[in-house]
Amino acid sequence: MMKISTQLAKHFREVHFGGNWTGTSFQQILDGVTYEQAITKVGDLNTILTLTYHVHYYVAAVLKVFQGDALNAKDAYSFDHPPISSQAEWETFVAKVFNDAEAFADCVEKLSENCFDQDFTDKKYGSYYRNIAGIIEHTHYHIGQISLLKKLV
Repeated sequence: MMKISTQLAKHFREVHFGGNWTGTSFQQILDGVTYEQAITKVGDLNTILTLTYHVHYYVAAVLKVFQGDALNAKDAYSFDHPPISSQAEWETFVAKVFNDAEAFADCVEKLSENCFDQDFTDKKYGSYYRNIAGIIEHTHYHIGQISLLKKLV
């Protein structure tokens, strides 16, 4: 029988690093994006930087919970990225996104199989399974937006 922890970690890695059935990944979409492209505003759409930060915001928040910290995230702040003003800062940020993604997947793999139907920090957030699967779905959704933005910028 396949372990839920192994399967969710696999799906999470695939959406970030490739190999999923959609044929794209967060890493592939961000590959080659320059700092200038990342901060370019198209109409009233979010920038690539803003969407990248937004996706990472939830990964980083849940990763901290996996590491023993309290959940300390607010949806209202999920688009409030710090300023990025150079290619080097952009590259450092993207590296952090993918380092945290790998750490997140490692933590998911280590979760007990009986935790997935338990409440994630509080009943109002639903189960561990719902939160991890939701982050994967959320990432797929924003990959599509970033893909379109890349074509527009």
